[in-house]
Amino acid sequence: MKIAIASDHAGYAYKEEIKKLLREAGHEVRDFGTHSEEACDYPLFCRPAALAVARGECERGIVLGGSGNGEAMAANRVKGVRCALCWNAVTARLAREHNDANMLSLGQRMIELETAREIVKIWLATPFAGGRHARRIALLDR
Repeated sequence: MKIAIASDHAGYAYKEEIKKLLREAGHEVRDFGTHSEEACDYPLFCRPAALAVARGECERGIVLGGSGNGEAMAANRVKGVRCALCWNAVTARLAREHNDANMLSLGQRMIELETAREIVKIWLATPFAGGRHARRIALLDR
């Protein structure tokens, strides 16, 4: 799978760790930055990643920040993106199963690194359930 990834300075360390995890699992990773822990504005990096997902250049995307809130908001402003802010295994599974989330947002200051890794693995492995949930997704994508 081709996966877009982006962060601001507050999510940079986890971004680098998640990139390793993704590559070890055989995924292709497209890094939209940032490339250091120097203070920066998350939309400069998260929006291009979301656009790549919306255009089909990447199948999924992951954005990271201090809390993950702003990053999710920036990504969700792009038509066709369904970015879920997740903080545990259950939210990751439900984001895929029920919401067909094509982007994931994580907060480095909110969760442990091992939890972030678990979330990413579950989010990537969980299929969309479809059925009645598909009608909701169609409404979102209008």
